[in-house]
Amino acid sequence: MLKPTLSLLILCLLGLSATAALPARDDLDAVLLRNVSNGFVDYDGIKADPAFSRYLAGLATAGDARLDDRNARLALLINAYNTFAIQGILDGYSPASMLGRYTFFKRREYSLLGTRTTLEDLAHGQLLPLGEPRLHFAIVCASISCPRLASQAYAPAALDTQLEAAARAFANDGTRNRYDTARQIAFLSRIFDWYEADFVAAAGSTQKYLARYVSDPVVRDILARDGFKVRFVDYDWDLNGVYRGEPD
Repeated sequence: MLKPTLSLLILCLLGLSATAALPARDDLDAVLLRNVSNGFVDYDGIKADPAFSRYLAGLATAGDARLDDRNARLALLINAYNTFAIQGILDGYSPASMLGRYTFFKRREYSLLGTRTTLEDLAHGQLLPLGEPRLHFAIVCASISCPRLASQAYAPAALDTQLEAAARAFANDGTRNRYDTARQIAFLSRIFDWYEADFVAAAGSTQKYLARYVSDPVVRDILARDGFKVRFVDYDWDLNGVYRGEPD
């Protein structure tokens, strides 16, 4: 029989190991692959998917002892944000109205790493301080004008490649940003208005930041010179979901 002190030590070590375990990213990968197409989300499919519930539960119980690496922390927090936004929709919340946005972002709480957080706190208290402007193209608030939700989870080893792809996709998405070279007017997402300071800090100006990612060489040249007049387009807060039910 083990001595009481040794038994207690083993139990403590087992408890620490369980707490430190990160949620199984393979679960989220599978959920997104099955239920996200071109950024549109099958919320009914996710609700019925046990892998989503497992990943959500894993976020709640995980410890942050293994998140000293910046990429590991950033990937987990991006995945957590997107997971919580989906769960908010499944719980009946919606950012479609002003009051709905207040509840969706600032009031609804989720369990993360043993504490309670909101989407607002997660974004502004944990993600933005990491100083990665490309995360603005990776976190998705369940709305049409948000970036398109990726069909795979973010992973530490592939994070830079994934964030580059997300930034490039958003910058060249004509439904989010449009560049009128004839009139030299850039119709940009409100994301570039709300988080202008992040893009200025990274590249000197929002237009110069966009020039890193826009594919069209003519547009890229104008952006690099800050040559566009900028107009921010209205944000569409309608749900980024697909309909599965039978028509009325």
